[in-house]
Amino acid sequence: MTRSLAQTPGRVAESDPDERTVAWAEDVAAAVDRSRRGLVARQRADGHWVGELEGDTILESEFILLLAFLGRADDPRIPPLANYLLRHQLPCGGWANYPGGPAEVSVSVKAYFALKIAGFGANEPFMARAAETIRALGGAEATNSFTRFYLALLGQVPYAACPSVPAELILLPRWFFFNIYAMSAWSRTIFVPLSVVDAHKPVTVLPERMHVRELFLQPPETPRWPAKPTQAWFSWTNVFLGIDWVLKTVERFRLMPLRRYAVRKAVAWMRERYEESDGIGAIFPPIVYNAVVLRCLGVSDDDPEMQWVMQQLADLSIPQGDTLRLQPCLSPVWDTALSLIGLEDAGEPTTSEPSTAAVRWLLDKEVRREGDWSKTVRGVEPGGWFFEYRNAFYPDTDDTAMVLIALARGGQTTREGCQPAMHRALAWLLAMQNSDGGWAAFDKDINREILTKVPFADHNAMLDPSCPDITARVLEALSHYGYRIGQPPVDRAVAFILARQEDDGSWFGRWGVNYVYGTWQVLVGLAAVGFDMSVPIARRAVRWLKEAQNADGGWGESCLSYDDPSAAGQGPSTASQTAWALLGLLAAGEAETPEVRAGVEYLLGTQHTDGGWTEEPFTGTGFPRVFYLKYHMYPVYFPLMALGRYLRAVSCQLSVVSQSGYRIDPAHPTPSHKGTATNIPAEH
Repeated sequence: MTRSLAQTPGRVAESDPDERTVAWAEDVAAAVDRSRRGLVARQRADGHWVGELEGDTILESEFILLLAFLGRADDPRIPPLANYLLRHQLPCGGWANYPGGPAEVSVSVKAYFALKIAGFGANEPFMARAAETIRALGGAEATNSFTRFYLALLGQVPYAACPSVPAELILLPRWFFFNIYAMSAWSRTIFVPLSVVDAHKPVTVLPERMHVRELFLQPPETPRWPAKPTQAWFSWTNVFLGIDWVLKTVERFRLMPLRRYAVRKAVAWMRERYEESDGIGAIFPPIVYNAVVLRCLGVSDDDPEMQWVMQQLADLSIPQGDTLRLQPCLSPVWDTALSLIGLEDAGEPTTSEPSTAAVRWLLDKEVRREGDWSKTVRGVEPGGWFFEYRNAFYPDTDDTAMVLIALARGGQTTREGCQPAMHRALAWLLAMQNSDGGWAAFDKDINREILTKVPFADHNAMLDPSCPDITARVLEALSHYGYRIGQPPVDRAVAFILARQEDDGSWFGRWGVNYVYGTWQVLVGLAAVGFDMSVPIARRAVRWLKEAQNADGGWGESCLSYDDPSAAGQGPSTASQTAWALLGLLAAGEAETPEVRAGVEYLLGTQHTDGGWTEEPFTGTGFPRVFYLKYHMYPVYFPLMALGRYLRAVSCQLSVVSQSGYRIDPAHPTPSHKGTATNIPAEH
């Protein structure tokens, strides 16, 4: 419940304005200090932070399906995985892809199938409800291509129901319109191993009690297209379905002379990406398909390669009580950079052991080898950072920008080894700018819209286009190294951002939920490079944030807004989304407004004694409309940033020592992104 100043213990509402201001600042300072101490307590011994990264139940379901495919239906991990699935079943019987969301057919089919493998029969009341819901959603035939591949692996549908994934694509040169480097990095890491699976078409025969025929509206063997044709006679979707039919026909007559060679090239491509990586792409889906590929190749369970792949999945597992859950990947670089920024906002000395240990750890994670990005970006030295512990082939612009911000704001530019890493990362970031002026996540100019029409692309992540949130974060990073409006990379990026403002004043958020996330980051990024925050474009964004504020003073937004934009900015208040809104408003010069005050009160009133906040909704985004995330560290470091920056903004005329000992020093620059000087020249 939100706590006002008058309700604060030990405060007197009738005291004079100066006393109330000081008392209020002390309350905020105490909250900042609690949060700072709580964050430091979470730091690992080697200096990094990592919180749980939670996804929906497809992770647990797919792990059970993989174990069944590998002939391990009696694996002792299956019962606790099944318990986790049962804990997340909706009252209607299905499963959602985010808390509070509706039942989703692919998520539900995989969960039901996994429970059948775990030993639950179709006559169980909760299974009957699930089957009824799945049939109401269109049946198992309405699932996406990834789900159908699992059904095919386990003999529930023929491979003809799955889209063709031709291994020959790996042989096409980069100049060819369709090649593996024209798709997003995450699709590429799935496509290549899946192409090997599609070439072998392996099937593990399950006992009939594990079958899921009851989920289909028509018999599973009924011929069907691998994607739904459009009603229009000519469309790219229909063209690709025609190509799919041709591929399946020539496969049936064994007219694929390059298939074996292509499969060997695909396997070699996969194994090359084992190096300096926690599995291919260091993410769950390609690691699962890697295990399937090894089984196709006849690699035994006790082979070191298979054991290494399975260990990557085990490392993503979290046992708790009688349940077992999995993470889609690990987020240590991201969490460490954001935690370091939070400590800097809280006034943690840059020479303190927590700060210096975090910087050491981050510098050790710098990418120093060429990855997939180098196939299309030439003439730049490897640099930057990835998201996970080890993923050298796939640094990303978002993590690189966040680490650059953390290093610069912490005054680390003179530290030994820091300047060369910053130089390399800056040069790499600038080289990764897309032709439209924006930045994407992993690659440059992966924007061939036609590829979204191939049957395999129904996971809504075939491309890696520029997006406002990453572009604005890169601007924020560049601002710390002397970049401002008037310099070509900045001007092109600003033009990209301004052209994508929504009619209501907000911006879409690709990597966080959703318009609150995008609008926050855009306001911060624009302010950082010197954009005039008094112009109508900025004021419309400010107005939208204020109008989206909830009655309790906080902000919240559901993943529903990706399916229904009219739900933008609507949802129960969360600590992380409240912090994002506050950070955006603070960047726009709104520190003294009632809306900001109410948002700060919301955070003060909901903070726990350990300095953190509780947050149930998912506020992170993997693939919009398909897969969402809950970062367990978000309600730790983001509120700390917001409170710390608010405290600086309102205390610039004060010098206060709180009861916690946190000092508000008017001589300390407000952490606005404009006063951070480094000796790395802007022209670099």
